Amino acid sequence: MEFQPVDRAVGAFQESVSAEQITAMCHRAFGTGTDVVSAIEFTGGSYNNTYRVDIGADRPVILRVAPAPERQSRIERELMRNEHAALPFYAPVSAMMPRTLCTDWTRDIAGRDYMWQTMLGGVSAMDGFGDYPRSMWAGFYRQLGTLTKTVHSIRGERFGPVAGPTFATWSDAVLSLLGNTVADLTDAGLDVNDLLRVVAAAEKDTAVLDEIDEPRMLHGDLFVPNVMLAEGAPEPLITGMFDHDRSSWGDPAADWGIYLARLKPGTERDGFWETYGPPDDSEAAAWRTLVYRSAHIGAVRLERHRMDHPDRIPATYDDMRAVLDLMG
Repeated sequence: MEFQPVDRAVGAFQESVSAEQITAMCHRAFGTGTDVVSAIEFTGGSYNNTYRVDIGADRPVILRVAPAPERQSRIERELMRNEHAALPFYAPVSAMMPRTLCTDWTRDIAGRDYMWQTMLGGVSAMDGFGDYPRSMWAGFYRQLGTLTKTVHSIRGERFGPVAGPTFATWSDAVLSLLGNTVADLTDAGLDVNDLLRVVAAAEKDTAVLDEIDEPRMLHGDLFVPNVMLAEGAPEPLITGMFDHDRSSWGDPAADWGIYLARLKPGTERDGFWETYGPPDDSEAAAWRTLVYRSAHIGAVRLERHRMDHPDRIPATYDDMRAVLDLMG
Protein backbone atom coordinates (compact mmCIF):
# COMPACT_ATOMS: atom_id res chain seq x y z
CA MET A 1 0.00 0.00 0.00
CA GLU A 2 1.24 3.45 -0.94
CA PHE A 3 0.54 5.77 2.00
CA GLN A 4 1.01 9.54 1.80
CA PRO A 5 -0.15 11.37 4.94
CA VAL A 6 0.22 15.13 5.25
CA ASP A 7 3.34 16.10 7.16
CA ARG A 8 2.23 18.21 10.12
CA ALA A 9 3.91 19.55 13.22
CA VAL A 10 3.82 17.43 16.35
CA GLY A 11 0.71 18.33 18.35
CA ALA A 12 -1.18 19.76 15.35
CA PHE A 13 -4.96 19.57 15.62
CA GLN A 14 -5.30 17.32 12.59
CA GLU A 15 -3.66 13.96 13.23
CA SER A 16 -3.34 11.38 10.49
CA VAL A 17 -4.38 7.84 11.19
CA SER A 18 -1.95 5.06 10.30
CA ALA A 19 -1.79 2.94 7.16
CA GLU A 20 -2.80 -0.08 9.25
CA GLN A 21 -5.85 1.72 10.57
CA ILE A 22 -6.91 2.78 7.07
CA THR A 23 -6.58 -0.83 5.92
CA ALA A 24 -8.73 -1.98 8.85
CA MET A 25 -11.36 0.66 8.07
CA CYS A 26 -11.33 -0.41 4.42
CA HIS A 27 -11.72 -4.09 5.24
CA ARG A 28 -14.62 -3.32 7.58
CA ALA A 29 -16.43 -1.33 4.91
CA PHE A 30 -15.67 -3.34 1.77
CA GLY A 31 -14.62 -6.79 2.96
CA THR A 32 -11.37 -8.36 4.11
CA GLY A 33 -10.42 -9.34 0.57
CA THR A 34 -10.26 -5.72 -0.58
CA ASP A 35 -6.83 -4.66 -1.83
CA VAL A 36 -5.88 -1.20 -0.59
CA VAL A 37 -3.59 0.10 -3.32
CA SER A 38 -2.97 3.62 -2.00
CA ALA A 39 -4.19 6.23 0.48
CA ILE A 40 -3.31 9.85 -0.27
CA GLU A 41 -4.29 12.50 2.26
CA PHE A 42 -5.69 15.81 1.00
CA THR A 43 -4.01 18.98 2.20
CA GLY A 44 -7.17 21.11 2.09
CA GLY A 45 -9.60 21.44 4.99
CA SER A 46 -8.91 22.19 8.61
CA TYR A 47 -11.05 19.76 10.60
CA ASN A 48 -11.38 16.17 9.41
CA ASN A 49 -8.55 14.15 7.87
CA THR A 50 -9.54 13.26 4.30
CA TYR A 51 -7.95 10.62 2.08
CA ARG A 52 -8.35 9.49 -1.52
CA VAL A 53 -8.15 5.72 -1.30
CA ASP A 54 -7.61 3.47 -4.30
CA ILE A 55 -9.19 0.06 -3.80
CA GLY A 56 -8.95 -0.98 -7.44
CA ALA A 57 -12.48 0.13 -8.33
CA ASP A 58 -13.46 2.32 -11.28
CA ARG A 59 -12.86 5.44 -9.21
CA PRO A 60 -11.04 6.01 -5.90
CA VAL A 61 -13.19 6.41 -2.80
CA ILE A 62 -13.00 9.04 -0.10
CA LEU A 63 -12.24 8.33 3.56
CA ARG A 64 -12.94 11.08 6.08
CA VAL A 65 -11.82 10.66 9.68
CA ALA A 66 -13.14 12.94 12.42
CA PRO A 67 -10.95 14.38 15.17
CA ALA A 68 -10.70 12.41 18.41
CA PRO A 69 -13.71 13.21 20.65
CA GLU A 70 -11.58 14.86 23.32
CA ARG A 71 -10.23 17.32 20.77
CA GLN A 72 -13.65 18.54 19.62
CA SER A 73 -15.01 21.87 20.84
CA ARG A 74 -18.62 22.50 21.79
CA ILE A 75 -19.51 24.26 18.54
CA GLU A 76 -17.82 21.54 16.46
CA ARG A 77 -18.85 18.44 18.37
CA GLU A 78 -19.61 15.31 16.34
CA LEU A 79 -19.89 17.21 13.07
CA MET A 80 -19.57 14.02 11.04
CA ARG A 81 -22.59 12.51 12.80
CA ASN A 82 -24.45 15.75 12.18
CA GLU A 83 -23.60 15.54 8.48
CA HIS A 84 -24.93 11.99 8.32
CA ALA A 85 -28.16 12.98 10.09
CA ALA A 86 -28.68 15.88 7.68
CA LEU A 87 -28.13 13.93 4.46
CA PRO A 88 -31.77 12.83 3.86
CA PHE A 89 -32.91 16.45 3.90
CA TYR A 90 -30.59 17.28 0.99
CA ALA A 91 -32.69 15.22 -1.42
CA PRO A 92 -33.40 18.25 -3.69
CA VAL A 93 -29.66 18.49 -4.48
CA SER A 94 -28.62 14.88 -3.85
CA ALA A 95 -27.54 14.32 -7.47
CA MET A 96 -24.70 16.78 -6.86
CA MET A 97 -23.48 15.20 -3.63
CA PRO A 98 -21.21 12.23 -2.84
CA ARG A 99 -22.87 8.96 -1.85
CA THR A 100 -22.20 7.62 1.63
CA LEU A 101 -20.79 4.10 1.39
CA CYS A 102 -20.21 3.32 5.06
CA THR A 103 -20.15 5.09 8.42
CA ASP A 104 -18.60 3.78 11.62
CA TRP A 105 -19.33 5.42 14.97
CA THR A 106 -17.96 2.56 17.11
CA ARG A 107 -14.52 4.20 17.45
CA ASP A 108 -12.93 0.80 18.00
CA ILE A 109 -10.34 1.08 15.20
CA ALA A 110 -8.78 4.51 15.74
CA GLY A 111 -10.90 5.94 18.54
CA ARG A 112 -12.53 8.25 16.00
CA ASP A 113 -15.62 8.39 13.80
CA TYR A 114 -15.04 7.88 10.08
CA MET A 115 -17.02 7.84 6.86
CA TRP A 116 -16.50 6.37 3.38
CA GLN A 117 -17.94 8.27 0.41
CA THR A 118 -17.87 8.15 -3.35
CA MET A 119 -15.50 10.56 -5.04
CA LEU A 120 -17.12 13.34 -7.03
CA GLY A 121 -15.99 13.93 -10.58
CA GLY A 122 -14.56 17.20 -11.80
CA VAL A 123 -12.10 19.57 -10.18
CA SER A 124 -12.35 21.43 -6.90
CA ALA A 125 -13.40 25.05 -7.37
CA MET A 126 -10.53 26.00 -5.07
CA ASP A 127 -8.16 24.59 -7.68
CA GLY A 128 -10.00 25.36 -10.91
CA PHE A 129 -11.92 28.59 -10.37
CA GLY A 130 -8.90 30.86 -10.76
CA ASP A 131 -8.10 29.37 -14.18
CA TYR A 132 -11.05 31.23 -15.68
CA PRO A 133 -10.94 34.94 -16.58
CA ARG A 134 -12.65 37.34 -14.17
CA SER A 135 -15.28 38.05 -16.82
CA MET A 136 -16.67 34.55 -16.12
CA TRP A 137 -16.66 34.73 -12.34
CA ALA A 138 -20.04 36.41 -12.01
CA GLY A 139 -21.62 33.44 -13.79
CA PHE A 140 -20.10 31.12 -11.22
CA TYR A 141 -21.57 33.15 -8.37
CA ARG A 142 -24.96 33.19 -10.06
CA GLN A 143 -24.87 29.38 -10.04
CA LEU A 144 -23.82 29.42 -6.40
CA GLY A 145 -26.73 31.72 -5.59
CA THR A 146 -29.17 29.31 -7.24
CA LEU A 147 -27.72 26.34 -5.40
CA THR A 148 -27.81 28.13 -2.04
CA LYS A 149 -31.40 29.22 -2.64
CA THR A 150 -32.38 25.59 -3.25
CA VAL A 151 -30.74 24.48 -0.01
CA HIS A 152 -32.42 27.30 1.92
CA SER A 153 -35.80 26.27 0.55
CA ILE A 154 -35.62 23.03 2.58
CA ARG A 155 -37.87 23.36 5.62
CA GLY A 156 -37.43 21.91 9.09
CA GLU A 157 -39.46 21.72 12.29
CA ARG A 158 -37.07 23.00 14.98
CA PHE A 159 -33.99 25.22 15.16
CA GLY A 160 -30.37 24.25 15.74
CA PRO A 161 -27.97 21.52 14.55
CA VAL A 162 -29.75 18.80 12.58
CA ALA A 163 -28.51 16.08 14.97
CA GLY A 164 -29.40 18.24 17.97
CA PRO A 165 -29.77 19.78 20.35
CA THR A 166 -32.70 21.52 18.70
CA PHE A 167 -34.83 24.36 19.99
CA ALA A 168 -38.40 25.59 19.67
CA THR A 169 -37.31 29.18 18.97
CA TRP A 170 -34.59 30.75 16.88
CA SER A 171 -33.44 32.95 19.76
CA ASP A 172 -32.79 29.89 21.91
CA ALA A 173 -30.70 28.34 19.13
CA VAL A 174 -28.69 31.53 18.59
CA LEU A 175 -28.06 32.05 22.29
CA SER A 176 -26.96 28.42 22.63
CA LEU A 177 -24.48 28.87 19.78
CA LEU A 178 -23.14 32.11 21.21
CA GLY A 179 -22.89 30.63 24.69
CA ASN A 180 -20.99 27.59 23.45
CA THR A 181 -18.66 29.83 21.46
CA VAL A 182 -17.92 31.90 24.56
CA ALA A 183 -17.21 28.72 26.54
CA ASP A 184 -14.90 27.32 23.84
CA LEU A 185 -12.96 30.57 23.56
CA THR A 186 -12.69 30.79 27.34
CA ASP A 187 -11.29 27.26 27.43
CA ALA A 188 -8.74 28.38 24.85
CA GLY A 189 -7.64 31.24 27.09
CA LEU A 190 -8.91 33.95 24.75
CA ASP A 191 -10.63 37.18 25.74
CA VAL A 192 -14.40 36.99 25.20
CA ASN A 193 -15.58 40.33 26.56
CA ASP A 194 -16.54 41.54 23.10
CA LEU A 195 -18.64 38.47 22.39
CA LEU A 196 -20.29 38.72 25.82
CA ARG A 197 -21.55 42.16 24.80
CA VAL A 198 -23.21 40.57 21.77
CA VAL A 199 -24.76 37.88 23.97
CA ALA A 200 -26.21 40.56 26.24
CA ALA A 201 -27.70 42.39 23.25
CA ALA A 202 -29.19 39.18 21.87
CA GLU A 203 -30.70 38.28 25.24
CA LYS A 204 -32.27 41.72 25.42
CA ASP A 205 -33.84 41.55 21.94
CA THR A 206 -34.93 37.94 21.57
CA ALA A 207 -38.17 39.14 19.98
CA VAL A 208 -36.21 40.41 16.97
CA LEU A 209 -34.53 37.04 16.58
CA ASP A 210 -37.85 35.26 16.95
CA GLU A 211 -39.31 37.07 13.97
CA ILE A 212 -37.66 34.10 12.27
CA ASP A 213 -40.26 31.44 12.91
CA GLU A 214 -39.68 28.90 10.11
CA PRO A 215 -36.50 26.79 10.28
CA ARG A 216 -34.66 26.48 6.97
CA MET A 217 -31.66 24.34 6.09
CA LEU A 218 -28.30 26.07 6.49
CA HIS A 219 -25.41 24.22 4.85
CA GLY A 220 -22.87 25.91 7.08
CA ASP A 221 -20.03 25.99 4.53
CA LEU A 222 -21.44 26.30 1.01
CA PHE A 223 -19.01 28.47 -0.89
CA VAL A 224 -16.02 28.17 -3.23
CA PRO A 225 -14.01 25.59 -1.21
CA ASN A 226 -16.84 23.06 -1.12
CA VAL A 227 -18.10 22.88 -4.69
CA MET A 228 -16.80 21.00 -7.73
CA LEU A 229 -16.49 22.27 -11.29
CA ALA A 230 -16.79 20.39 -14.55
CA GLU A 231 -13.29 19.63 -15.75
CA GLY A 232 -12.33 21.37 -18.99
CA ALA A 233 -15.64 23.24 -19.37
CA PRO A 234 -15.43 26.51 -21.38
CA GLU A 235 -16.99 28.36 -18.43
CA PRO A 236 -17.00 27.49 -14.71
CA LEU A 237 -19.85 25.02 -14.23
CA ILE A 238 -20.76 23.81 -10.74
CA THR A 239 -21.37 20.06 -10.83
CA GLY A 240 -20.99 19.00 -7.20
CA MET A 241 -21.16 20.10 -3.57
CA PHE A 242 -19.89 18.49 -0.38
CA ASP A 243 -18.91 18.91 3.28
CA HIS A 244 -22.25 19.76 4.87
CA ASP A 245 -21.20 18.68 8.37
CA ARG A 246 -22.15 22.07 9.87
CA SER A 247 -25.76 21.78 8.68
CA SER A 248 -28.37 23.34 10.93
CA TRP A 249 -31.91 24.67 10.91
CA GLY A 250 -32.28 28.43 11.15
CA ASP A 251 -32.46 31.78 9.41
CA PRO A 252 -30.91 31.59 5.92
CA ALA A 253 -29.30 34.97 6.56
CA ALA A 254 -27.20 33.31 9.27
CA ASP A 255 -25.54 30.85 6.89
CA TRP A 256 -21.78 31.08 6.43
CA GLY A 257 -22.14 31.33 2.65
CA ILE A 258 -24.40 34.37 3.00
CA TYR A 259 -21.81 35.98 5.26
CA LEU A 260 -19.13 35.40 2.60
CA ALA A 261 -21.34 36.60 -0.24
CA ARG A 262 -21.80 39.91 1.59
CA LEU A 263 -18.09 40.47 2.17
CA LYS A 264 -17.11 41.99 -1.19
CA PRO A 265 -19.93 44.14 -2.56
CA GLY A 266 -19.31 45.68 -5.95
CA THR A 267 -17.37 42.65 -7.20
CA GLU A 268 -18.24 39.51 -9.13
CA ARG A 269 -19.83 38.15 -5.97
CA ASP A 270 -22.82 40.39 -6.67
CA GLY A 271 -23.83 37.74 -9.19
CA PHE A 272 -24.84 35.62 -6.20
CA TRP A 273 -27.69 37.99 -5.34
CA GLU A 274 -28.96 38.06 -8.94
CA THR A 275 -30.19 34.48 -8.57
CA TYR A 276 -30.53 34.10 -4.81
CA GLY A 277 -32.56 37.28 -4.47
CA PRO A 278 -31.65 40.55 -2.73
CA PRO A 279 -30.86 40.40 0.99
CA ASP A 280 -33.34 41.81 3.47
CA ASP A 281 -32.06 45.24 4.49
CA SER A 282 -34.79 46.09 7.00
CA GLU A 283 -33.72 47.43 10.38
CA ALA A 284 -34.52 44.15 12.15
CA ALA A 285 -32.74 42.04 9.54
CA ALA A 286 -29.69 44.30 9.69
CA TRP A 287 -29.51 43.88 13.47
CA ARG A 288 -29.84 40.10 13.20
CA THR A 289 -27.07 40.10 10.58
CA LEU A 290 -24.74 41.75 13.10
CA VAL A 291 -25.51 39.04 15.64
CA TYR A 292 -24.81 36.35 13.03
CA ARG A 293 -21.60 38.08 11.98
CA SER A 294 -20.38 38.08 15.56
CA ALA A 295 -21.02 34.34 15.82
CA HIS A 296 -19.00 33.77 12.64
CA ILE A 297 -16.16 35.94 13.91
CA GLY A 298 -16.13 34.00 17.17
CA ALA A 299 -15.93 30.71 15.25
CA VAL A 300 -13.10 32.07 13.10
CA ARG A 301 -11.24 33.16 16.24
CA LEU A 302 -11.55 29.66 17.66
CA GLU A 303 -10.40 28.04 14.40
CA ARG A 304 -7.34 30.27 14.21
CA HIS A 305 -6.44 29.24 17.74
CA ARG A 306 -7.08 25.57 16.95
CA MET A 307 -4.92 25.73 13.83
CA ASP A 308 -2.15 27.54 15.73
CA HIS A 309 -2.32 30.87 13.89
CA PRO A 310 -1.92 33.30 16.81
CA ASP A 311 -0.81 36.10 14.49
CA ARG A 312 -4.24 36.05 12.84
CA ILE A 313 -6.31 36.16 16.03
CA PRO A 314 -6.02 39.93 16.72
CA ALA A 315 -7.84 40.70 13.47
CA THR A 316 -10.94 39.00 14.87
CA TYR A 317 -11.03 41.53 17.70
CA ASP A 318 -10.89 44.35 15.16
CA ASP A 319 -13.73 42.73 13.21
CA MET A 320 -15.81 42.28 16.36
CA ARG A 321 -15.17 45.88 17.38
CA ALA A 322 -16.63 47.02 14.07
CA VAL A 323 -19.74 44.89 14.69
CA LEU A 324 -20.20 46.34 18.19
CA ASP A 325 -19.84 49.87 16.84
CA LEU A 326 -22.70 49.19 14.41
CA MET A 327 -24.84 47.59 17.11
CA GLY A 328 -24.49 50.74 19.22
